[in-house]
Amino acid sequence: MKAEIGQWQQRMEDPALLRGEGRFTDDINEPGQAYAWMVRSQHAHGILKSIDTETAKRMPGVLAVYTGADLAAYGTHKTFVALPNLKQTPRRSLPVDKVRFVGDPVACVIAGTAAQAKDAAEAIEVDIEPLPAVTTASESAKPGAPQLYDELPGNVAVEFSYGDKEKVEEAFSKAPHRVRLALRNTRVVAAPIEPRAGICVYDAASGRFTLMAPGQGVFGMRNQLADILGIPQDKVRMRTWQVGGSFGMKGSIYPEYVCLAHAARALGRPVKWTDERSGSFVSDQQGRDHEMTSELALDREGNFLALRITGFGNLGAYIGTTAPMMATNNAVKNSVSVYRTPLLHVSTRLVLSNTTPVSAYRGAGRPEANYYMERLIDEAAVKLGVDRVELRRRNHVRPDEMPYKSASGQVYDSGEFTEVLNRALESSDFRNFQSRKNESKKQGKLRGLGVGSYLECTSPPNKESGAIRFEADGSVTLLTGTLDFGQGHATAFAQVVSQRLGLPFEKFRLVQGDSDQLAFGAGTGGSRSLLMSGGALAQAADQVIEKGRKLASEFLEAAQADIEFRDGKFVVAGTDRKTDLEELARKYPKQLDVSHITDVVQSAFPNGCHVAEVEIDPETGRVEVVRYAAVNDFGTIVNPMLVEGQIHGGVVQGIGQALMESVRYDESGQLLTGSFMDYALARASDSPPAMSVANHEVPATTNPLGVKGCGEAGCAGALTSVMNAIVDALSELGIRHFDMPATPERVWRAIHKK
Repeated sequence: MKAEIGQWQQRMEDPALLRGEGRFTDDINEPGQAYAWMVRSQHAHGILKSIDTETAKRMPGVLAVYTGADLAAYGTHKTFVALPNLKQTPRRSLPVDKVRFVGDPVACVIAGTAAQAKDAAEAIEVDIEPLPAVTTASESAKPGAPQLYDELPGNVAVEFSYGDKEKVEEAFSKAPHRVRLALRNTRVVAAPIEPRAGICVYDAASGRFTLMAPGQGVFGMRNQLADILGIPQDKVRMRTWQVGGSFGMKGSIYPEYVCLAHAARALGRPVKWTDERSGSFVSDQQGRDHEMTSELALDREGNFLALRITGFGNLGAYIGTTAPMMATNNAVKNSVSVYRTPLLHVSTRLVLSNTTPVSAYRGAGRPEANYYMERLIDEAAVKLGVDRVELRRRNHVRPDEMPYKSASGQVYDSGEFTEVLNRALESSDFRNFQSRKNESKKQGKLRGLGVGSYLECTSPPNKESGAIRFEADGSVTLLTGTLDFGQGHATAFAQVVSQRLGLPFEKFRLVQGDSDQLAFGAGTGGSRSLLMSGGALAQAADQVIEKGRKLASEFLEAAQADIEFRDGKFVVAGTDRKTDLEELARKYPKQLDVSHITDVVQSAFPNGCHVAEVEIDPETGRVEVVRYAAVNDFGTIVNPMLVEGQIHGGVVQGIGQALMESVRYDESGQLLTGSFMDYALARASDSPPAMSVANHEVPATTNPLGVKGCGEAGCAGALTSVMNAIVDALSELGIRHFDMPATPERVWRAIHKK
């Protein structure tokens, strides 16, 4: 059956996953494989004086023990974000001088079984001379703070500035109204279903490594590993199957994978490693962790004049692959959101600390930036004595202003921001909120409503690949350079090509996780997959049709100009003579195949408005999200079911951060939230009883499908709307500001402190 764009279509990936037939990294085993286990620092900061491995080497099954000296010939892990004057941190896969966070790997044990490797790891004695530690960016940047690197005085990796500082200062000095909020965007654990894992095979004859590990794009990880090993890129093959979630955290090469490659070559056998959840908590890259002061200047009528954001981004102990992006470029691109804001200045310091490295996490700076603006608007509405909704409407960029160049430098191509807001309010039953608030009050509860608009700039402009291959068995293989880690790519891409070519949906299969089979790929991130890979496949399908016309003219003995294509069939115009793609594919093997790389595809601007209602029990401080409505503009919707699922998941992640998630360290840098006993993830019971999700489609003009991306929007809408709702509820008690997470204890203390 042919599938259509815009059609609800069940995921083709799910039957195998539900039957337990998925293939995750830990499911992979190679003949003769050995097992690795990592030894990690128990200190957040210290001088690495010695590592005694002799006892471990004599233990049963142990094949090798590696320390920093064994890996000294390899290169360092780098960030690939280009910022002026950004200083790199020379991170080696295993340190030789200092440890800089609890969980920093210092040794790797290889043994015949995983249990033998783990036992031997416990016998290794690591002598570390402790040094003072610092865990927050603002404290780390202060004079006299513990220094992580001699070459980074003050622990500052870069001082970032965007915009005309003087003009913004002038606008603020003359503005009749100014509002200011100090906002903390808490650090979070990514916590995917599948912990990180890997298995590496080395072929001595070709000098080639094959790394099998979960990721977000095979080429990026292949190239990173080759760079660290100091070998040509074609000497590394990267393979990924099912991933089990990532949210940004699995998108780069970690020290463990370098250890696997070294061991596989040194021992001449495959080496496998699977992390445990306790290891994941201290070693997986974490998210968010920004301390920002946000300011908004307005004229007497409430029109926005200027936005200013200053503060700190915590990088952790080392600069991750994408770590510098969130509090700098993405703060710029996303903070002005859907509003006419003539002037913008963003000034942030990216700072090193004795904590787990931070990198991209669902939204990667987009939810944070929108959060700053939306909290400011609510604060401004109170100060000016105007309706918060009307203040938003007054400052919306209008459809007749498109294309609109914002103060961020981005050019918005499309959007109907006021209509999206109006639909969200209607969907939330906004007009009857006061009656619900009164009913909650009768029950001794505080009730608040929060409006949270957002606009996101998707992944930076780039090329992407898409290929279509007709197989001998009648199936059609789609190849893409992005990578599915739970989103449903196979289904959405099949719908795009099924409609274009008129072929049955069931015939398609997707290949995306093997660098040897693909021509190019920039991976998945920043809501780019359907935007770029979907567009590449659509263009590839058009090329298939053109190839088919030529072949059909030969087969049907007619002029190519007379060949028409519709519903999977080539017809000679004005006759009943026809053939179809499947017949041509059988008659002309491989001649219909297409491998295509797009021109540079520009970013798109998904946007929306979410409305959350919360109830707070003043006796316990417990916050419950009781109603939730979301209206989103994702451009053309390919599969409404997939979109709704993405929104549900993202919203619950946002609720989790708003209400309960927060990574905490003590003063010595020890992780206090190192397991699910200490770190609260949102559960089904924390979700709203019902969630209304609607789409307001305004097709993008930046890509062939008119799509805008949806993967990160749930977080962007939830952080803003839920936190605004909490402050709205607490304002009844005179509390006008509250920072996440709104845990029962923190809310209770705020209430009873009044």
